[in-house]
Amino acid sequence: MKIYYSDEHRRHFPPYEVFDGGKRVPYFENPDRMDRILAALKQTDWADFHAPLDFGLDPILAVHDEKYIAFLASAWTEWLASDPEISRAPEDFAFLPATFALHRSGRVPNSLYGKAGYYMMDLSACIVAGTYPAILASANCALSAAEYASANHETSFGLCRPPGHHAGRDYAGGYCFINNASVAANSLSTKGRVALLDIDYHCGNGSQDIFYERGDVLTISIHGDPDFEYPHYFGFADETGSGLGLGFHRNFPLPKGTDDEGYLAALEKALQLIKEFAPDSLVLSAGMDIFAGDPLGTFQLTQAGIAAIGRRIAAIGLPTTIIMEGGYANEALGTNIMTLLENFK
Repeated sequence: MKIYYSDEHRRHFPPYEVFDGGKRVPYFENPDRMDRILAALKQTDWADFHAPLDFGLDPILAVHDEKYIAFLASAWTEWLASDPEISRAPEDFAFLPATFALHRSGRVPNSLYGKAGYYMMDLSACIVAGTYPAILASANCALSAAEYASANHETSFGLCRPPGHHAGRDYAGGYCFINNASVAANSLSTKGRVALLDIDYHCGNGSQDIFYERGDVLTISIHGDPDFEYPHYFGFADETGSGLGLGFHRNFPLPKGTDDEGYLAALEKALQLIKEFAPDSLVLSAGMDIFAGDPLGTFQLTQAGIAAIGRRIAAIGLPTTIIMEGGYANEALGTNIMTLLENFK
């Protein structure tokens, strides 16, 4: 299997994030996640690693607001220049706003902190010196994987970090800045119909936002019910698209403690929708925080359940671009991803 990966992700390593209640904790979405996956995949005889191609900004700007991307490109250097304390020890800091836009209007503030509060959804989308090059490389991994899968009618894996499915058209959140899966899906949509299936524990709100009014890309997310789980304001079952996209988005919110049986029942419904849509290709947002014991999830899926997910999705027989999203039980993360991928070989 072709696997697209870049070491550029290591440049994005914020020193902390802020949890509910104001608790400052070490950054969960860290380079160790990739190291665990790499170590597991390098033990196989089928993982074929490649550096991503550089597709430039055009595929990114096709799904993201240009001013939002410009903000991501300049935020750190602008902040660094504004405060001598930061410039003396930049490794101790992460750029985050203290004020967030409530029910955003179309007016973007001129100030740096005002822009940050407008373009960021929460306190986990921390920006440091290496964030922008890391997110560009991550998007290029997704695009490279999509190009290969489509051209060869095979499955490929974009080992993307940072992840992307919480990033909307003009906002960052949940460790995500550029929506890698959506960038890949939009690129593939120039060649035919695309289904984007999100199996991360958290709702793929960014992908929902980007494609909500489009009928050429079917988006489906299976996730923890937003009544109790992040991102709280998206992912309800009655959100089904609007305009040309009406009926082309589906959410499957599931209760706490969902196990293999409950999850696979929802997956079967999602796969039936994909079959009825009859896409030419599939993009899979693969989050392993569905695994039992993940510190940021409540589901109870086993590795046998993850294997079954892989088998059932692979059985559709579509050229499939798998994009790495979440998963924070690091000790099991490599094995979990390997278990999913080996069912697509």
